[in-house]
Amino acid sequence: MTQQEKATQQGLRIHHIALRARDLDETIAFYTGVLWLREVHAARPRSVWLALADGSVVMVEARSADEPAIPAGSLELVAFRVSAERKAEIRSVALSRACFDGETEHTVYLRDPDGRRLGVSTYPLDG
Repeated sequence: MTQQEKATQQGLRIHHIALRARDLDETIAFYTGVLWLREVHAARPRSVWLALADGSVVMVEARSADEPAIPAGSLELVAFRVSAERKAEIRSVALSRACFDGETEHTVYLRDPDGRRLGVSTYPLDG
């Protein structure tokens, strides 16, 4: 059995995604206002946890002054699976808030307040 098959059988899933933020409140406002994530735990001014539909969380943590910023124009991203309807709604909000960063047939790209690239995607992951 391959390592990949073992990981799949053991139910390996994302527990949390930790994102570092220059301005915690501004970043939380983005994720709750644009992606409609719900705050489930707050330890301000250090961190806030936002719930994803599968039970995992996005942990937004205050970045220290000596940490490097996200490189301008970085194409690394975190992509979230959404319905086509939700993708269209997020696209509309992203355009109105000037955080829209492009799109493909299945994915809308955005930039959060730190310049981090995000995607909301309907691309099928079956098989």
